[in-house]
Amino acid sequence: MKNRYIASFEAAQLENKEIPQFRAGDTLKLGVEIKEGSKTRVQAFEGIVIARHGEGTGATFTIRKIGANNVGVERIFPLYSDSLKEINVLRKGRVRRAKLHYLRGLTGKKAKIKELRK
Repeated sequence: MKNRYIASFEAAQLENKEIPQFRAGDTLKLGVEIKEGSKTRVQAFEGIVIARHGEGTGATFTIRKIGANNVGVERIFPLYSDSLKEINVLRKGRVRRAKLHYLRGLTGKKAKIKELRK
C-alpha cells in the first residue's frame, strides 16, 4: 500500500513519457544520452530485451547485445529514465519465457530468436 502523495508523484512522472509496448524477446534500438564533460551526445544501443522488472517509476528492463569479439554486453535501463531519448521496437520476438537469461550460454545461430509474424 503506497502513500497517496508518492502515488500522485509517480503518476505525474509517468504521464509525460511515451513508452512503446515491448516485452522479452523484442529487439530494441535505444537512443541513450551520454555526458562527457560539458558535452552531451546520443548513442545508439541495439539489442534483445531479456527481462523486464518492477512496475511504475521503478520499472527497469535488461538489454543484451553481442559486442566486439563476440563479447556479450548487458545493460539495465530504468524505463522512465531521462537519459533514454528514444525507444524504437525493431522486431517482435516469438518466445515462451518472460526472462531469457538462457541466452547468456548460447552463441551463434542457437542464440537467435524467431520473429513474430502477424
